[in-house]
Amino acid sequence: MEEVEDEPLFAERVAGIDIGKAMIMVTVRVPGDSGSGRRQQETREFRTVRKDLLALADWLRSWQVTKIGMEATGDYWKPVYFLLEREGFCCDLYHASQVKALPGRPKTDKLDSAWLAKITERGSLASSFVPPEDIRRLRTHTRYRRHLTQARTSEMQRCEKLLEDAHLKLSSVISDIHGKAGRNMLTAIIAGERNPKVLAQMALTRMRAKIPQLEEALDCSFFTGQHAFILAMMLANIDHLTAQISELTAKIGVLCQPYEHQIAQLDAIPGYGVITAQDIIGEIGTDMTVFPTAGHLCSWARRAPQVRESGGKRKGKNATGRGNPYLGAALGEAAVNAGRTQTFLGTKYRRLVRHMPKRKAQGAISRTQLVITHALLSDPEAVYEDLGTDYYERRANIRREVRSHARAIERRGYRVILEPLEPGLDPDILPVTKAS
Repeated sequence: MEEVEDEPLFAERVAGIDIGKAMIMVTVRVPGDSGSGRRQQETREFRTVRKDLLALADWLRSWQVTKIGMEATGDYWKPVYFLLEREGFCCDLYHASQVKALPGRPKTDKLDSAWLAKITERGSLASSFVPPEDIRRLRTHTRYRRHLTQARTSEMQRCEKLLEDAHLKLSSVISDIHGKAGRNMLTAIIAGERNPKVLAQMALTRMRAKIPQLEEALDCSFFTGQHAFILAMMLANIDHLTAQISELTAKIGVLCQPYEHQIAQLDAIPGYGVITAQDIIGEIGTDMTVFPTAGHLCSWARRAPQVRESGGKRKGKNATGRGNPYLGAALGEAAVNAGRTQTFLGTKYRRLVRHMPKRKAQGAISRTQLVITHALLSDPEAVYEDLGTDYYERRANIRREVRSHARAIERRGYRVILEPLEPGLDPDILPVTKAS
């Protein structure tokens, strides 16, 4: 029988915390007194109020704990994590799906905390990304702005459904019933105006060419007082949400003052805007050392397909999985906007959408945007330069020209080996011929 030596522990003095709403279970594991690689552990229970969490910090210091591991349970982990982080402890947050009980192992809070401590001391799992405190403050505001924006959109959709219930086909004629002209018409209807000709004359600019269609759509024969009452409440709610969004955007602008340079960098990316840049910085921060490469960032954001293969066959649809929903929403909007532009990204989207579904093509564009984002945030001096709508044509012409010259030399009995003179030159531009 051959004796083997176990791998050294990732951390000697660790603690595992099983998170609950009102109580937490903490297990400390440290080297044993007898040596010879044995471990000793102790488990205690604490409440989640500040007084008990400070007592927990003192207890961990008494054991000289250097690393703490905990599971991301809802939002209950945040008070524990943030207080211990402020007390100077190194905390690791594990994704709940990765911390699973072993089959046949009893599952209790005490055993879970001991299991988390063992995971931490062995370094079995990578810690989840938790942004620094200033980014977390910004993130709280940007996420709430998105919630308010979604609530306003839902209220606008309910307003359109109410108009359909009243047989007002206004949305069939104009694209935005909450624009200036559409809002004036709705306000007049609430005030008691029922004459379609009078309502249609409120159209502005290019909408005036549709006055005959507006007169037909604004037939108020089925519009009742109950509809007017509900419509007035809906419009008041939309105005209230709009005012809150404007106030919140002003506050976010103040919080983003230290990141004005990074926002200006991201604003140059096609499809991005100031609000999108603020949302993205609020989710991933500005320190790209957390993500060593753009591939790490795309993988964390679930913008890289997960390949599952068994027996030489791929399983499933290679979906990217569930990532950060707030970052995903911002990237999704940016990808749609980029697809409508006359830029390199817009050209790339139109090329991709010819042979794949729109949603998949938009996912590819959002991944490209995220790679650009990583490059810009990694280098404060970097500036985005668009490759142009004719990029693919120019690259094809270069390939064709190089291939023609290479074959002409080979026909004269020489062997051609193509190597780029510049290290950063795209290797795809230099094709490898059969003779080389």
